[in-house]
Amino acid sequence: MTTTTKQSTASLLLAGALAGPLYVGIGTIEAIVRDGYDIRRHSLSLLANGTGGWIHSTMMVVTGLLTVVGALALRRAGLRSRWAWGGILAYGAGVAAAGLMRADPADGFPIGTPPGLPETVSWHSFGHIIAGFIGFIGLIVACFVVARRFGRDNERGWSRFSLITGIVYILGLVGLATGSGTAVVNLGFTVAVIVGWAWLTLLMVRTRTEEIR
Repeated sequence: MTTTTKQSTASLLLAGALAGPLYVGIGTIEAIVRDGYDIRRHSLSLLANGTGGWIHSTMMVVTGLLTVVGALALRRAGLRSRWAWGGILAYGAGVAAAGLMRADPADGFPIGTPPGLPETVSWHSFGHIIAGFIGFIGLIVACFVVARRFGRDNERGWSRFSLITGIVYILGLVGLATGSGTAVVNLGFTVAVIVGWAWLTLLMVRTRTEEIR
């Protein structure tokens, strides 16, 4: 790989690494400042509704696309397994697509919305759910494949981190499927999202550091 190509790859990995801090940072600020939002009751997706909802939607599209860029850069940097970089790419595409399709208002958010789940599901809310699910599965697969790769390279710390991230996400998805709306499930899935973004960010930073040596 030429010096120019290495520098280009390093820049793309940096772009991908920015996705996690942007998603978590902006999402945290939104959760704090948006009137009526309670992270114990409401999913993060609901922040795309109401005044200022465009901020959350834009954030999802931008961070999703940055993740796609990062996935392609990981492939260029040597992550050859299609299940690994492809899973990360699917996650980024899923986040971006989910950002384009807003989840329906629910359980009192935005303010004025009736309590409980909506009686009917709109096409864009259904699309949001499907896009998110596909993205989450992609990330889980990538975590397990990368865990195996690091295990073969005897990098136990990274192997365990990758494995734990995948397991945490599986538990988060199972929670959403069986008890969405409860405080434990909502907070648990929020933790899974943060752990997932942290894993992606650190993976890209690690790869970029090796790339510029």
